[in-house]
This record gives sequence, C-alpha cells and structure tokens, in this order.
Amino acid sequence: MSATVRIPTILRTYTQGSTEVTVEAGTLQEAIADLDRQYPGIGARVLDEAGALRRFVNVYVNDDDVRFLDGLQTSLADGAAISIIPAVAGG
Repeated sequence: MSATVRIPTILRTYTQGSTEVTVEAGTLQEAIADLDRQYPGIGARVLDEAGALRRFVNVYVNDDDVRFLDGLQTSLADGAAISIIPAVAGG
C-alpha cells in the first residue's frame, strides 16, 4: 500500500528538499524502513538504536498520534498520511 510521509524541515536534507515522499508499506515500521531505503540515514533520525521511535519525535498517521494506536505496528491504509514532527522545547 502506498502512503505519503510529510517530512519536517530538519529532515529535508535527506530527501533533497522534498516536503512529502511516497512509501510502500502496510505498517508504520515498514514505512520507516522504506523511507530509509529510499533516503539512507533518515531512519536513524526517527528511530533509536533499539529500533523504537525516538523520544522526542512525534509521529501521526492520519492525524492520530501513533503512541495511542499501535506504535510502529500501526496499520496503514492505502493513501495514509504520515507526519513526522520533532518535538519543540523552549522556555
């Protein structure tokens, strides 16, 4: 199944400036793997050394936070929209 990944500004150096890219996947984990296959190195910015989502990276599938779904095992319907959003801190 095809899904669209919205790329945040900080990661666009990996995608040659593309704001959205298409991946083929049935789960979020497969989507990140395909994203990293197409754009090597981007997966390490989203996943930690154990293969889990990095603590300060928020990921949404169709506007739903995957932390409240099935995490990396969240199923993707054809045409799903994935948003990667780095957390912003400040004071």
